[in-house]
Amino acid sequence: MKTLLLDSSNTDLNIAICIDNEMKYVVSYPCWQRQSELMIPELEKGLKELNLSLKEFDEVICGIGPGSYTGVRIALTIAKTICTLTKTKLKVVSSLRIMGDKESKYIALMNARSGRSYFGVYDKENVVVPDTIMTNDEVIEYINNHPDFEVICDYLYLEISAKKPDILKGLLSFKDIIEPVEDVLSIKPVYLKD
Repeated sequence: MKTLLLDSSNTDLNIAICIDNEMKYVVSYPCWQRQSELMIPELEKGLKELNLSLKEFDEVICGIGPGSYTGVRIALTIAKTICTLTKTKLKVVSSLRIMGDKESKYIALMNARSGRSYFGVYDKENVVVPDTIMTNDEVIEYINNHPDFEVICDYLYLEISAKKPDILKGLLSFKDIIEPVEDVLSIKPVYLKD
């Protein structure tokens, strides 16, 4: 089975091409405000390196947000285009949820700017607190009251101890527990608002 993983919801560009659940081509690096110009060329490099075409994928899995307004749209637009043109299955998953994996118990955070964070809490395959926006003070209070949850954060903007996310590992982890979308063109990015 061939799977394409895509996410650009935060500051990094993330692409992986997996064959039978093994990542054969991986690109993940900081690329703030350049994902739109670099994601397709990086994908083309991977296809060429592995001698694959877009038609050969069985599924595409993509982060759907929340996150950067433009960033969330980039990977999702590419995923929707590929799946529409090739009739490939599309699976989408929360960009906070993929900061961890289905075996972990964690609090996922992204900087939402203006003293706020995108915030979600997960216990293995279960959603404890659905994705939301909280003030950074509320986030710190929640973390202090739940020391048994690991904190996974895009970077240390809150000056707390946190693990850096492995987005591609997270995307691959949820591959078998999320269902393909029925209507690819109807999928919209998730933008959380106050």
